[in-house]
Amino acid sequence: MWLLKSEPNDYSFDDLMNDNTTIWDGVKNYQAINNMKEMKKGEKVLFYHTGNQRRIVGLCEVTKEAYEYGEYTVVEIKAIKKFSKTVTLKEVKADEFFKDWALVRQGRLSVVPVEKKYWEKINNILEG
Repeated sequence: MWLLKSEPNDYSFDDLMNDNTTIWDGVKNYQAINNMKEMKKGEKVLFYHTGNQRRIVGLCEVTKEAYEYGEYTVVEIKAIKKFSKTVTLKEVKADEFFKDWALVRQGRLSVVPVEKKYWEKINNILEG
């Protein structure tokens, strides 16, 4: 399970919903690239808007595992659903439960692993 970050002015979840699928490229950070190489087809992905929004806004899925595309390592994803409720970074940081999550500890990391315990807690917040 993963979280991908995108500046909504560059590529938003609504853009992904319109496109249905996309190649996730442009990642330059080595740790983020290594995380992308760990992504498996069928794994779920939280879509996170950066910038002024700083929130989890949707759910997508890995449709093609990492491969080289020009100068980038990429994966392909497809949209599943836009959340009616979002989870803000402020909410996550305010909850001690998330203190060790890479989203909190490594704020600049654009491809973040989501451990099962964090995935379940995020889902509980979204459903609550």
